[in-house]
Amino acid sequence: MSRFLLALMIAVTAGSGFAQTPPAPYKPRMGQEGKDVVWIPSPESMVEKMLDMTRVTPRDFVVDLGSGDGRNVIAAAKRGARALGVEYNPDLVELSKRNAAAAGVSDKATFVQGDMFEADISQASVLVLFLIPDNLKRLTPKFLALKPGTRIVSNTYEIGGGWEPDESDRIDLCASWCGAHLYVVPAKVAGAWRLPDGDLILNQEFQYVWGSYETNGISLQVENGRLRGDEISFTVNKVEYTGRIKGDVMEGVAKGRESRPWRATLLR
Repeated sequence: MSRFLLALMIAVTAGSGFAQTPPAPYKPRMGQEGKDVVWIPSPESMVEKMLDMTRVTPRDFVVDLGSGDGRNVIAAAKRGARALGVEYNPDLVELSKRNAAAAGVSDKATFVQGDMFEADISQASVLVLFLIPDNLKRLTPKFLALKPGTRIVSNTYEIGGGWEPDESDRIDLCASWCGAHLYVVPAKVAGAWRLPDGDLILNQEFQYVWGSYETNGISLQVENGRLRGDEISFTVNKVEYTGRIKGDVMEGVAKGRESRPWRATLLR
């Protein structure tokens, strides 16, 4: 066989792909840099802890910003929830889709490539996050605009800025990334509210409430005010008020020497 024919056969064989090795499947590297964060996945035990803290059910729509390999979203989908992951790295997005298919939850777990700061999270009932404090701080206005009662759980890092967790918990026998912090988006109640026999003047900072109750020329202090979603509680003159906010109305039960219903309407 001539050298020309031998070289031609080698070229044809190489061009046919018979001698080529298929590319290895994409595997992320712990600590690899991304657009806004490095990739460090939550341990599986922490994923389950965060979902337990937020009490995820099939009625929820769960969102993970910076969803990485999709583990938070997939775990939520396994509990029957609809879940969405927003991830900037397209390779991680495709990996997440493959992982969801392997777990049998592609019908409930959705992944999109995008910037977490631009993502529409307005329909979320639960956010499951593992972000650094600077990112959480930047996202705080979007968090506070969510529907009251939306649950936000963060692996390790607190949102900060004066917003204290409603609950914190830890995993036992854990070496790193062991704590989680739960926030419940509070209703907005700052302002003047009219009751049958006076006005309730409320100030608010996140879930904390204080102010005064103006009645018959007397000003009584509002104490121990607290919000958890659309639920409110406070004390006036040793009377404990609990209730729920529904738009411009809040109502509930006041417990002193005896219990009685109460109702207040927001003054415009």
